[in-house]
Amino acid sequence: MTTEAELKEKLRKIEALFAGAATAGERNAAQAARDRIQARQREMEAREGPIEMRFSLSDGWNVKLFLALCRRYGLKPYRLRGQRRTTVMLKVVRTFANDILWPEFTQLAAALTTYLNEATERIIHEEVFKNTDEPGEGQG
Repeated sequence: MTTEAELKEKLRKIEALFAGAATAGERNAAQAARDRIQARQREMEAREGPIEMRFSLSDGWNVKLFLALCRRYGLKPYRLRGQRRTTVMLKVVRTFANDILWPEFTQLAAALTTYLNEATERIIHEEVFKNTDEPGEGQG
């Protein structure tokens, strides 16, 4: 079972991976990783201009994570009138979105989903009822 501290460390390692961290010290420094990603973002912006991109997310938790990740990198997410709450618009360099932002988001989302599923199972098992198996087939 993953602890909250282990989850936070895993999230820092994912960020360091996308920053291209070269040394052990860098891998452990979340701010250094963030700075490297933002430097890569500026390089990409100098080569190609931002475009408007639409991101469709599966649920409110993923929207919150994606918005936080966008804002971490200085991006300004928005929604057009009439769009669903799970849709996020961004003016972003396509290369940055495809090579860094989206892959980092999917890895962070997977880590958080695993943690939340484990926590939910544990709480239900401890506080509601021990048997959380799927129901069998048949007519009650």
